[in-house]
Amino acid sequence: MCSADTRSPTYRLHVAEPKAAYVNRPPLVADASVIAAALFGEGGRAEAVALLHGRALHAPHLLDQEIASVGLKKLRREKLPGGVIAAALQAYAQLPIERHAVDAEALVVIAERYGLTAYDAAYLYVAEQLTAPLATLDDKLAAAAHAYLTADRQVHEPA
Repeated sequence: MCSADTRSPTYRLHVAEPKAAYVNRPPLVADASVIAAALFGEGGRAEAVALLHGRALHAPHLLDQEIASVGLKKLRREKLPGGVIAAALQAYAQLPIERHAVDAEALVVIAERYGLTAYDAAYLYVAEQLTAPLATLDDKLAAAAHAYLTADRQVHEPA
């Protein structure tokens, strides 16, 4: 008598996949202090570079003017050579930073509530809109960001 093997064959599915270039990078709103530290070798540079690496960077449109202002300050006051400033600004131009428009009325409310400039409030606004973390080397902005971004209700939401 022949006996038939009634067991099911065992299958193992294998998938080999290269590292994808399309993997989402976590968003980060970076203020001018973080970007300037990375570009111009200021205090906190190593930490700034490490934090920015692998992130989808975001900022309000005013970041360009703030970085240009830092470059001018370093050229005029700190007497950095023009070539150093030009290299830093060229590196800045290559950074993949998505710029965002802001709501002027919301900036006034945020700035007044936390004692900030409208410029700093713009970074908070973008971070809140994107539900993204905000990186800064500014202690006052950091304290405001912690309070604002972890609040139950943001400024522009109805009571």
